[in-house]
Amino acid sequence: MNDTEMTRRRFLERTGAAALGVGLAAKGLTASGLSQPTPTSSRRQVGANEKIVLGVIGCAGMGSANMKALWNYPEIEVAALCDVDSNRIGSDFKAVEDKFKKKPDVYGDYRRMLERKDIDAIIIGSPDHWHALQLIHSVEAGKDVYCEKPISYSIVEAVSMAGAARRFKRVVQVGTWQRSTKEFSDAINYVKSGKLGKIVLCRAWITDSFRAGRQKVQPVPAGLDYDMWIGPAQMVPYKPNHVHWNWRWFNNTGGGMTTDWGVHMMDIALLGMSQGQDLVMPVEVSAHGGQWAILDDDRTAYDTTEALLRFKNPDFVMHWSVRRDTPGLPGHGTEFVSADGKTLRVWRGGWVILGPDGKEIPKEEGPAPGNHWRNFVDCVKSRQMPVADLASVAQTTIVCHLVNASQFSGQTVRWDKQRMDLVGREGRSTIAYDRPYRRPYSLKKYAWLGF
Repeated sequence: MNDTEMTRRRFLERTGAAALGVGLAAKGLTASGLSQPTPTSSRRQVGANEKIVLGVIGCAGMGSANMKALWNYPEIEVAALCDVDSNRIGSDFKAVEDKFKKKPDVYGDYRRMLERKDIDAIIIGSPDHWHALQLIHSVEAGKDVYCEKPISYSIVEAVSMAGAARRFKRVVQVGTWQRSTKEFSDAINYVKSGKLGKIVLCRAWITDSFRAGRQKVQPVPAGLDYDMWIGPAQMVPYKPNHVHWNWRWFNNTGGGMTTDWGVHMMDIALLGMSQGQDLVMPVEVSAHGGQWAILDDDRTAYDTTEALLRFKNPDFVMHWSVRRDTPGLPGHGTEFVSADGKTLRVWRGGWVILGPDGKEIPKEEGPAPGNHWRNFVDCVKSRQMPVADLASVAQTTIVCHLVNASQFSGQTVRWDKQRMDLVGREGRSTIAYDRPYRRPYSLKKYAWLGF
């Protein structure tokens, strides 16, 4: 079992959800009917004792897992499901019917679901290349959102999404649930306490041995609206190994492990080095990599990446790596290295502090943090900022995209956090920064409004 699948099972164990697989993009409209919801800042405010009615975009995967995590709370009802593949709706339909003793409504077009005034919040469990449109349309329609990570396909999308959420005053929680687990919370708090000392280096990594295999172009299976699954991405002939779950290893629909896992592991480093949710961001990123290890395969995402990210105020360097192996280390992790040679290492399941001699040093643990999904429910009712607020995770996601922009361009890229944009031309021509949407889709741009 690879590291990605192992920790994914751990997520499902944490949420109590048994569904496997990654959700699909919800169905968009055809070229002849591409309309957007009318933007509105008004919505029915959920009272302290009222139900929160959910709609789900993307069934049978993370959309399903997040739905089942949220319905553990008595405030939650699920009213509607949406997916472009009818083959993946059935299990969730039955689960909702069994749980709430009534059938959910089923949609192929998520925009029609967003028109409903009785739906308060949306779960987005679709592939990355659909997140921007679905989230922006949701907040324009006055819905709060629980969105899977990474939030976007590109830097421009991430900025626009965060701007839209602030513009329409929506609560958006991102599925970076490591922020709400004890090992990561303890590690971050220890770093912030100053007890580890001055941090000069952070490391984060993930292994990647995924193989999509070689497949020929095949007829689109009955029940899958492949044109809508592709949505704003470039149209490519259908192959089964390009879609469900596998899409993250194809550059047309995902960003490889740098976005899929970088948004988890680099997020921990950024949180540890920041005062709050407004994260430190690098001023310069230089990355090198390629598809060098897994050659006879349809995947297009890089299998090897080595990146250096330079930060100022505070001054430190972060090293991000997509690796072949990790001898003596977990298959994923984050490390903080102090000026006097101590190392704090954290991964899903534990954390340690090591002295310069490699011997373990006693650590301090705090109380368990609150549940990630409970936090979303509470914030929908209170209108407070959730623990993985969209603007904060947008910053982490952009850091991941900067690594890919450097790799794809072969250039060192520079970032201006005040402008929330690249400095100069380096990296701007890459898909990690922006790409044209396939007609008739278009991205409405919203300015960054900060915290």
